[in-house]
Amino acid sequence: MMEKGLHDIENLTREDLELVLQTSDTFLEICTRKVKKIPTLRGKTICLFFIEPSTRTRISFEIAAKRMSADVINFTASTSSLQKGESLTDTVKTIMAMGVDLFVLRHSAPGSSRKVEQVAGVPVINGGDGPHAHPTQAMLDLYTIYRHKKKFQDLKVAIIGDIFHSRVARSNIFSLTKMGVDVTLCGPPTLIPKEIEKLGVRVTYSVEDACRNADVIMCLRMQLERQQSGLFPSMREYIQLFRIDDRRFALAKDDAIIMHPGPMNRGIEITPEIAYHPRSVIEEQVTNGVAVRMALFYLLLGRGNEEITD
Repeated sequence: MMEKGLHDIENLTREDLELVLQTSDTFLEICTRKVKKIPTLRGKTICLFFIEPSTRTRISFEIAAKRMSADVINFTASTSSLQKGESLTDTVKTIMAMGVDLFVLRHSAPGSSRKVEQVAGVPVINGGDGPHAHPTQAMLDLYTIYRHKKKFQDLKVAIIGDIFHSRVARSNIFSLTKMGVDVTLCGPPTLIPKEIEKLGVRVTYSVEDACRNADVIMCLRMQLERQQSGLFPSMREYIQLFRIDDRRFALAKDDAIIMHPGPMNRGIEITPEIAYHPRSVIEEQVTNGVAVRMALFYLLLGRGNEEITD
């Protein structure tokens, strides 16, 4: 993986994931400095090629690239020649003719990052491709868990919500199970993919069962924009059966942490009291995301060229 791009978690080894975690430690320290700037990617150009809307992922990648002194191109589909009928392939070739060293792609089509990499001939990081994968979110989630628990073996993680439409859930399942974590999925039966137990996870439809003795509770956003009508009776029923509140969080271990990849539908997946609970690490996930993405840029572009720091 470290010689090419990053498209999903499935094709990474446990050693790949451990390398990203170890490298992220260095960059997290850089993010705490008064001057958060290093020259590692000086002379490199990174294109943030976002076809789907995004706030935290795009900004996180942009900050990561700029802290490493890379030049950043922000591509927005709505103001590009894609609106005039230009194909994705021709758009990528045009950008490549100006000299780009790495693409970060967000697209609604699963597998799109591999297609762009074939056309561009430079590394591509998948910033989320439809319901398929969101590998950097899984890596920052893994890093956040590790910083709190210092281990993965024997940990119990409950992932609760719209599993069916969640690329975050899918990537987290692969990363967590590779590290030996016991993963339980919970949500309405219509939002749990069939036969997902084959990925080595447990499924329950009782949120109390999922939360009991968990080390980590990971809430997922209800992706209403991706859902057809009728996948669950009503939002009111979803809240009653699956929202994480203080009563359900109390079923987890005393040192359990609460996570959410964002953006939150506040009051639906999670109550405000739990979202801002002392053991909520939701904001820390965002901070760690910059460090993890700096680590990935370094491993894909910067390693061997210069030292990490001045």
